[in-house]
Amino acid sequence: MQKNLIRTLLFFGIIGLFSGCANNQANPNSGAQTGAAAGALTGAVIGYNSGSHSGTNAAVGAAVGALAGGALGNAVDNSNPPPQQTGGWQ
Repeated sequence: MQKNLIRTLLFFGIIGLFSGCANNQANPNSGAQTGAAAGALTGAVIGYNSGSHSGTNAAVGAAVGALAGGALGNAVDNSNPPPQQTGGWQ
């Protein structure tokens, strides 16, 4: 149990490090993407810990959390002003 937890946290930590430096372009949908990922992770944890500790509860929780987090992130994206081109590094 302890080894699986450490492997899982290490895996997602490495994925997070590499995905943070994907490009330098402004992404207008980053709130929706972040919300969906955070919602899926949170929903999976809550789903697994509620009830019988089954993978089915975790999958349903991840799906519901991804939809809710994506919708909330999309609402935040729509309320933000559009990105401006400032020149940046040449």
